[in-house]
Amino acid sequence: MGYLNNSVVTVDAILTKKGRELLAKNDGSFRITQFALADDEIDYTLYNPTHPSGSAFFGEAIENMPLLEAFPNETQIMKYKLTTLPRGTARLPILDLGLSSIIIKQGANLAITPQTLNFSGGNQSESSGYSFTISDVRLFGTYTGVGIDTPEANTANSTSTVGTNVSKTVVGTTLNLRATTINTLFGSNSSLSATLVVTGRDSGARITVPVTVNKAS
Repeated sequence: MGYLNNSVVTVDAILTKKGRELLAKNDGSFRITQFALADDEIDYTLYNPTHPSGSAFFGEAIENMPLLEAFPNETQIMKYKLTTLPRGTARLPILDLGLSSIIIKQGANLAITPQTLNFSGGNQSESSGYSFTISDVRLFGTYTGVGIDTPEANTANSTSTVGTNVSKTVVGTTLNLRATTINTLFGSNSSLSATLVVTGRDSGARITVPVTVNKAS
């Protein structure tokens, strides 16, 4: 994210929560290999092809919009990431998890296999798989992506969080979950909540679903 005007471009880049976790390890695991672009702040309805000053001013209102300062809350920023799709694409790809929310009982298992709709002429699983980011990995004793065998995927899937309240991202065509069996994590609560963000690694399609783990009675 950054600030843009016609004379100066100031880039404001920050680390994500996962990036800060890796940097804090100080073991060489922090390596920037990817970045994303988004246009969350842009209101394309402001494009005015009838501007009286001519075509050079059609996008004037958009170009003068202030852009947000970077901040690391993935639920509030970078929701609409830019992606490259095949020429002639008529519909944007969307993800289907087969459920609108995840409610799972303590100790129970669940497998989630996304499907990308309107992608490459049909509905299918993406060859590069999906990234699955949970906001609080403590809710699960098992949180593993399967189906993609690449160094990047294997590194993500093997990353340990040593029981701290942090997010975790894994890569695969399927996400295997097993809800925590640790009773003390619940305290006086009967359930725990988190957010799961799934992103197609080929299409850029993204979906966010709430996650609830209910304590066993």
